[in-house]
Order: sequence, then structure tokens, then C-alpha cells
Amino acid sequence: MTALFELSLSPRSKSHNISDALYQQLKAAIVDGRLKPGLRLPATRSAPALFGVARNTAQGIYDRLCNEGLVTAHHGSGTYVADPMPPSGKKRSYGKVDSSDLRLNPFWVGDEASSWIGFWRERRDVSRVGTEQIELRPALVDPTLFPQATFRQVMARQLRRLETRPRSFKSPQGNQGNFQLRNAISDHVALTRAVGCSADDVVVTAGAQQAFDLIARALVKPGQTIVAVEDPGYPPMRVPFAAAGAQLVPVKVDSNGIVVSDIPREARIICVCPSHQFPLGMSMSPIRRRELLQFAQLTGAVIVEDDYDGEFRYEGSPIEALRTTEAAEQVFYIGSFSKCMLPSLRLGFVVAPDWARATLIAIKNALDWHCPVPLQAAVAEFIAKGHLGRHVRRLRRIYQQRRDHLLAELTNKLDVQLRPIRSSYGMHVAALADDGIDCEAVSGRLAARGIEMHALDRYFLGPMTHRGFVFGFASSGTSDLSRAVDVFSECLLRRDAGEALQ
Repeated sequence: MTALFELSLSPRSKSHNISDALYQQLKAAIVDGRLKPGLRLPATRSAPALFGVARNTAQGIYDRLCNEGLVTAHHGSGTYVADPMPPSGKKRSYGKVDSSDLRLNPFWVGDEASSWIGFWRERRDVSRVGTEQIELRPALVDPTLFPQATFRQVMARQLRRLETRPRSFKSPQGNQGNFQLRNAISDHVALTRAVGCSADDVVVTAGAQQAFDLIARALVKPGQTIVAVEDPGYPPMRVPFAAAGAQLVPVKVDSNGIVVSDIPREARIICVCPSHQFPLGMSMSPIRRRELLQFAQLTGAVIVEDDYDGEFRYEGSPIEALRTTEAAEQVFYIGSFSKCMLPSLRLGFVVAPDWARATLIAIKNALDWHCPVPLQAAVAEFIAKGHLGRHVRRLRRIYQQRRDHLLAELTNKLDVQLRPIRSSYGMHVAALADDGIDCEAVSGRLAARGIEMHALDRYFLGPMTHRGFVFGFASSGTSDLSRAVDVFSECLLRRDAGEALQ
């Protein structure tokens, strides 16, 4: 099928230099990017109609471009635009920002924003190593476990309904989100996390990250608001608050969770992961929860509760969310479908206090109006029909097997060097290491062997108080987990033997 070719070319039909003129125009269009790499040029048989030249003339022009490396010819397929080198042999800079440009907001070209928002971008390209990659980064799911066929049927049904019953051109429920989805979310969090709320309390977002952004835009007063964050913690969560002009204060965590006595009394926003602290993994104790809620009541602060993987409990009694009926006016409860379904859905939600909900909806309207309606309806049906509940129960069994296998491997092979922090929730295990271990160097050596795993270093905002590693087990099977621990052990043994880490 021939693609549309709308580039304006003006060969001089009566000139003997018509070939040169057309060649120069095509070359210029390739070099300046109007004809992008990979684009298929028109077949030479179309040259009389498109270019006003004979087929042989067009072939000659293509040959010249090919000789200069501007296009590539594939026999039986066609002629395609290559990726040319810029003039003077300089390498192209894709997306590189000139931090000296005064037109840019300094925050977005600073090292902190670049580091925090680039948290998931690895510094090393392991794809070139030639070894099979094992993924041990936290918060990543195993997409092969998701019931793709079931969700495909649900999604197709919603698209058919959209075709047969087109919606009027207006936002769904005033930008708050599809009512069926909000109702399904309220049922889901009530059953799985004991969060009592109604559909009216829920605002649908494009993932948890947008929920953080909505709250930051609604609550932060530039240069005045102090936001307390767990340290170590989740770096991308800091970005919207810092971008809104807040002062971030790192607060240490211990075996009971965030140390409430270290939170500044001036803090107006407190961000926590109480059920499964990210990345250390401990659950906030009941006493510490009461202290945190009392602190918020006394000081007028609000709590942002990130319940990123609260569905995955493997043992012990359920731990309720901070957002109870009594604390409904103090707590913003954030969840998403990235862990229990798929990250690519980009759907999340915030259960908001009554006084803040209208503002969050207005900000959501300003950002992107609303999330895709057919996708919202499909996820609503997926939850209402019980598919999500069955999927989560299956994931719990599989993830618990992987977690237990990983803990056994760490205990049997690395008991001296590492001390795992056991948790009854989540998709990863953190393990503390001896002070003499250069954790970032070990992480780099593992990456060179095709194993992606984080050292704790990258999670800190303030001074490091713990050394260690984060083992994500959700996206890798037991055999890969065993192999990864074996390689990890080899790296530590080489270190002990005095070999320099790369």
C-alpha cells in the first residue's frame, strides 16, 4: 500500500538541471528531518505523477541519494530514508536540554528533577551485553500472568457499545471519572483494604503519578509549604511537590515506619507508604499509625497515603489503610491498577476528602480533561465481573511462592553478607548489607551480567542511613531468581577476594 507523499517539490520541468533540482530538494528534506528515517519513498513508477520526471530519472536520483548514505534500497520492498549524520560529523543530541537557556524553568533542568523523574531509566544499556536479562527491579509486574484474553473481550465489548451508542460530547461525570469505574473502585478498596468510601469520593487519574501531581497543585503554596517524605522513599513522587514550589524534608524510617517525632511541626503534607514502605518494606506499626494521625490532627497537616501494592498480602492479619472513616478529612488515599493489572493501562485513583475533591477535579480538567472513557468502562466491568479479584488471588499465590523462594535463596547463599527485611506485603524484598560493600558498584557489575537490580543508594533524599539492595521478585520466575542470587554471590565473593568492581 503506497503511503501519502505530501512533500512540496518544484522541479523545473524545462530545465536540463531538473534531475539536480529534484535531488537537492529531496536531500535537503532528508537532512533537515522533513523526511524522517525509516520513511518509504514513492516507487519510481509514481515519479511522473508525483515529481514530474521519468521513472529512470527518479531511479537515478535515488541512486545518488543511496550512494551518499541518505537512503537505503531493499530489493522487492522499496527505498527508505536512512538516518544521516549531521553536518561536520557531529553526533545528534536527542532531547538534550541546555540548562543555560533562561526560557526554561530552572527546576526542570536541575540535577534533582532529572534524577528523580528518571528513576526508572537505567544508566547502562544491558541490551548490548548479549546475555539474557533478569529483572529484579521493584514494582514491576509479570505481564504473562495477566488474563489478556479476558480483558480483550471486555475491552472489545466496550468499544462495540461506543460504536452502537455514541456518547454525547461531554466529559464523563464532570471530569471526575466514569461512574461505573468509581463505584467499582470503592467496592474494591473496601474489600481489599478496608477503605470505606463511595463513588463520589473517588477521582480517577492517569496513574498514581498524576494523583501526586493533582494533590501538589491543589495544596502547595510556592515557597511556603513544607512536605515531609519518607527517607528512603520513592523519588518520582517528590517531583510534583518540588515542582509546585514545596520544600521537601526527608524523615527517617525505622522498623515501625516513619519516625513521627522527626516530622517538622510546620509540615503541611506528609507522604507515606504505611502498608509496605517503599523501598525498605516494613509495615507501619499500629502505635506509629496512631501517632501519625494524631500529629496530623494537632498540626492541621494532611497525609498522602500511597498504597502502591497493598493488594498483595501473604501472611498475618490484614493491615487496614490509614484512610478510615474517622481520618477521611485528613488522608488522601492513592491507588492504581499498575500492580494488580498492567502499568500500561495508566489508570489510578485518589480517594479525596470532601473539602479538596472539587479542586482536584478542576485541576484534572485543566491537565487532560479526563481519562479514556472506553478504558475506564472496561476496567469497571473487569472489576465488577470478579475478574480482578480472581487475578489478584492468583497473583498472591504465585508472588508468595517467588518471595519465599527468594528469601530461602538469600538465607542459604548470602546469609553472612545480607540481612533481608521480612514483610507480609508487597512485590519486593529489601536486604541490608555490611558497610564495607559498595552497593552501587555491585549493582553495576550485576547489570553487566544482565541482571537489573537497585542498590538502596538511589532512594535517599538525605544522608544514607542504610546500605543494601532491593530485590523485586514479581516479574521473574523461581529459576531466574536462583540464577540471580548465584551471580550476586559470585560478585560479592570476587569483592572479598580483592577483585576490583567494574
